[in-house]
Amino acid sequence: MAVRIQQIYKYYGDLHALEDISFNIEAGDFFGLLGPNGAGKSTLIGIMAGLVRASRGHIQIMGHDVHQQWRQARQVLGIVPQELAYDPFFTVKQMLRLQAGYFGLGRENYLWLEELLDILGLANKANTSLRDLSGGMKRRVLIAQALVHKPPVVVLDEPTAGVDVELRKALWQFTRQLHEKGHTIVLTTHYLEEAEALCNNIAILNQGKLIALDTKQKLLDYYPYRLLRLSLTSEDEVNLPPALQEKLQSFQPGQLVLKLHREHDQIGAILESLRAAQIHFTDLHTEEAGLEEVFVNLTSKASV
Repeated sequence: MAVRIQQIYKYYGDLHALEDISFNIEAGDFFGLLGPNGAGKSTLIGIMAGLVRASRGHIQIMGHDVHQQWRQARQVLGIVPQELAYDPFFTVKQMLRLQAGYFGLGRENYLWLEELLDILGLANKANTSLRDLSGGMKRRVLIAQALVHKPPVVVLDEPTAGVDVELRKALWQFTRQLHEKGHTIVLTTHYLEEAEALCNNIAILNQGKLIALDTKQKLLDYYPYRLLRLSLTSEDEVNLPPALQEKLQSFQPGQLVLKLHREHDQIGAILESLRAAQIHFTDLHTEEAGLEEVFVNLTSKASV
């Protein structure tokens, strides 16, 4: 077991940031930790890192309790923080060597640091001051810092926040490579397409509570709706009959999207209703729901 989270509670006065959070992450998993802002994700990661003390409960990383065996737990964990935190007075190479020194690593680790620089596209920036790097390059340095000691468990907290599309794709590829090499990856992200593309298992937090925990595929199967997308012959506003108005997902000039229940809504009957309402279309296709629809459905239900 890579990560064992047992009945974690965290209180800040009257605020219950986390309530009875329990789940396990298997070694070698690519695990998504999702939730809206304020759900408790960062608090849970802080507890995993030993930076925040839980009010109740325990977390183990590779069998080491994060508080009672904090030194051993920290040796097997690498965390890429959400915020860009760096010392502007060091070069990239100096920063990585300094970070490695925190784990008792010296010259014997320099070859690995050079490999990291190459893998992350930082080799030509090795002697550049951190203050002179772009935001995307600083993000790469944070990832390199988290990996200097070759931790088996890596937490990526919003690793692609604020980066351009090209860098985001490069980071996706790099995280896949890490996973293929046997690292356990824990990913938090607001880009749900990232979680859908990368993660095998997913936990969803909302208002400090665990509201979903399952494989990605089972979560997708759980959502009972699919989308019917129609290309209309006119770009004018449509006048849907009352029975279809409640199924309206979105309308844009020339395009209508309806949300249909997989079991209860028959497409043939829906199309007949559209024709009866004089709503004409030239093309149609159905789409299975993605993780974004599942996420919105679950979090909106939990907030009621």
